[in-house]
Amino acid sequence: MGGLDIPSILRQVAIAAVPILVAITFHEVAHGLAAYKMGDGTAKFSGRLTLNPLAHIDPIGTVLLPVILLITTQGQFVFGYAKPVPINPYNFRNPKRDMALSAAAGPGMNLALAVACVLLVKLVVNPLSGVLPEAIILPLFLMLRSGVLINVVLAAFNLIPVPPLDGGRVLAGFLPIRQADQLNRLEPYGMIIVIILIMTGLAGVFITPLIRLFMALLNLL
Repeated sequence: MGGLDIPSILRQVAIAAVPILVAITFHEVAHGLAAYKMGDGTAKFSGRLTLNPLAHIDPIGTVLLPVILLITTQGQFVFGYAKPVPINPYNFRNPKRDMALSAAAGPGMNLALAVACVLLVKLVVNPLSGVLPEAIILPLFLMLRSGVLINVVLAAFNLIPVPPLDGGRVLAGFLPIRQADQLNRLEPYGMIIVIILIMTGLAGVFITPLIRLFMALLNLL
């Protein structure tokens, strides 16, 4: 374990754990709720319209991947994902449009959570910094700051326009039917494509400008 700073990593785990669980839980519930509002009750009947994170935890994406990233990046980068909420587009009134809208709800929720974290820091944490003990204020501040970054990264990553990521489904909703069908045929190979994009650094070409844009917008609050 040589150069690993175990205490620092454990602190990062403690700080990031709650924001990650909140981010992925609300992300998935937003998908399911949007689908439900547009006529598809699959997520509701599967018990996935709940804020109980246990219903959404994926052993690899929610537990193993974030821990590995915390260790390998010395706590500098954390990312995770949950079990996808089941959606049946055949229940939609307008499958092409409604699938895109339900897909957009996930990243949209993450951006809303990032805004909420910024506002909580400005309206709650900062005013109470001289009132409450540092032992309470500092962990709360660090968790909210982590929540901003986690939600922004999760939103940006999911907007990569490759199915089954949300960005691929949103793009399919804007394309003509023929081109949308061609894009959707990539779905069985989508995660392989995403992994290749990450390993080659090409994912960053798309994600980094989005993260910078979102963070710049948040700085206006």
